[in-house]
Amino acid sequence: MNPRVSIVIPFYNCPYVPQAIQSALNQTYAEVEVIVVNDGSTRHEELLQPYLPHINVLGKSNGGTASALNHGIRHASGDYVAWLSSDDSFYPDKIRYQLEFMQREQVLVSHTNFHYINEHSAVTRMHAGPGPMSELDFLRRFNGSNPVNGCTVMIRKDLFGGVGLFDELLPYTHDLDLWLRILLNGHRFPYLNEPLTAYRWHGGMGSVRHADAIGREAAMVWSRYREPLLQRIAALGG
Repeated sequence: MNPRVSIVIPFYNCPYVPQAIQSALNQTYAEVEVIVVNDGSTRHEELLQPYLPHINVLGKSNGGTASALNHGIRHASGDYVAWLSSDDSFYPDKIRYQLEFMQREQVLVSHTNFHYINEHSAVTRMHAGPGPMSELDFLRRFNGSNPVNGCTVMIRKDLFGGVGLFDELLPYTHDLDLWLRILLNGHRFPYLNEPLTAYRWHGGMGSVRHADAIGREAAMVWSRYREPLLQRIAALGG
């Protein structure tokens, strides 16, 4: 039997959510569950209506992206979990290609390349992710940056049992914190150099509106993990 993949879409007042949902439903891999977590939205909820027969909508009070993701993961029935922001989209072969890659590599987590798109869904930059790099260079990149786009990640669900869920006390850098915990627990985090996600860059996105707060929070996360990260880099010969 083919593994099931749960696509978790946190939703909060986002007008682009129909495109995200449709891209999840358009996957060429059949065993997909689409979970939309309505994180206390006050606008655009009507946009979910046409998709209700085909998706699982979970409601909750507003708590931020980390809490919405955790809520979706806890309710996910899939063997694997993929995260899709409500303003981004997956290309049709995303789940199939990435699952095949993870099975070949025998890993519990992976990430991929992506394209940038604008508010009109036009591609503004192709292959925007980092190029392939060694495990050591990948670890070095985490000393002051985050080389992983969260919406390109797929995780085997049972990995959360070993490293924990997203830290809900981190409004902006819960993804960086989780990637570091995964790496420092000794898991490989390989890169599929295929653009399988369309990452939307627009004026209303949190990365733009909260840039200063994100920078401060990221500095705290890097500080928290700097010593164990440097020790791991040294152990690999760096």
